[in-house]
Amino acid sequence: MPVEPLPNGSLSTGPLSRDTRPAEPPPAGSPPVVPTPAAGPDLRASGLRLAYDSRLVVDGLDLVVPPGRITAIVGANACGKSTLLRALARLLAPRAGSVELDGRTLHSLPSRELAQRLGILPQSPVAPEGLTVVDLVNRGRSPHQTWWRQWSRADEQAVRQALAATGMTEHADRPVDELSGGQRQRAWIAMAVAQGTEVLLLDEPTTYLDLAHQIDVLDLVTDLNRREDRTIVMVLHDLNQACRYADHVVAMKSGRIAAEGAPAEVITEKTVADVFDLNCRITTDPVSGTPLVIPMGRHHGTPSPETPARTVDGGAPTTG
Repeated sequence: MPVEPLPNGSLSTGPLSRDTRPAEPPPAGSPPVVPTPAAGPDLRASGLRLAYDSRLVVDGLDLVVPPGRITAIVGANACGKSTLLRALARLLAPRAGSVELDGRTLHSLPSRELAQRLGILPQSPVAPEGLTVVDLVNRGRSPHQTWWRQWSRADEQAVRQALAATGMTEHADRPVDELSGGQRQRAWIAMAVAQGTEVLLLDEPTTYLDLAHQIDVLDLVTDLNRREDRTIVMVLHDLNQACRYADHVVAMKSGRIAAEGAPAEVITEKTVADVFDLNCRITTDPVSGTPLVIPMGRHHGTPSPETPARTVDGGAPTTG
């Protein structure tokens, strides 16, 4: 029997009836593109109120996700970023308001249809012990399985292309739990790519990764967006990475949107002070040309006249 999507549209990790051996790699020089629908999806939230039991987390939130773009949601801890993402994925039912995809509320969509159009990669997902990369990526095809349509050549091609697009073809037979942090995240993204959705939601995809692997994952996300016009929404903590990789930034504070728009419009000294309670200076990233946030802190600002500057080994004064 094929694996059914769970009621919330996410994927089961049960077995699929198929040959799990990795497919042959595509011919040399062929672009690793996973086809997705051409029309941009209209994903939006209106009057959204979200809560856990009696604790209100998001209230009165309106959001229109730009189709075919990368949107980064930023904000202080516990401001509602991940909660909003869960609602956009139908993993959390709103107390009031609605989330719509192309004019239809998410809760009116059959689970299989939703899973074919919208995918989510939660924070720090865990694969069953011993599961290989190709087995994991194969699970991305479960929304496309039915009792009369099981594993097909199209599924095999989607998995092959997803592995190639994420640079995981050579690791296809390795157990996921033996991969490095960056490789593991690539494997999970490959599963989401194989799912073939037009919307991909990522909850802190760089968590627990070192800087090199963070950049590697964000470059991969950008590749997926630019190659396929895939709509991507991701929660990020690093403001400079949000500015560099996102087309649209949503800054949240206390369950509401404090500012949204292009990175240069949102990430200002005033907004950072308001949303993060942090004084900073904004300059231009010499690599990307996007805003670069330089936090002030209490020990690295310009010393006041009554505070003598420290010296290092009797040399020049320092303000560090």
